[in-house]
Amino acid sequence: MNGRKLSAGEAARALGISLDTLRRWDRQGRIQVERDSANRRLVPAEEVERLLGGERHGLSARNRFRGVVREVKVEGLLAQVELDVTEPARLVAVITRESAEELGLKPGMSAAAVVKATSMMIDR
Repeated sequence: MNGRKLSAGEAARALGISLDTLRRWDRQGRIQVERDSANRRLVPAEEVERLLGGERHGLSARNRFRGVVREVKVEGLLAQVELDVTEPARLVAVITRESAEELGLKPGMSAAAVVKATSMMIDR
């Protein structure tokens, strides 16, 4: 994402916040923005990465959905995790039981779904 600039709306979605929150953060100096010739906010991709804490656990996936764990079903070696994302969608992942236990997933807690190709991984 070197040198890439996101519109305020794109940056807000990537951060899992509202556009109003992004504007407030700009006024408070919590986020560094640039302005285009029409005075619209542009957010450097590096700034979004900084606020997200960088790539977590070395994952290179860019499709990340923040949300709340709705349900964890454990059966044998697998755990099915249902995540309500902040966007109007719901994602369901099947992960190993060990991973679900290691992440300590429980209904109501915050988590993220990382989507890459046709697979989905769960991260906190």
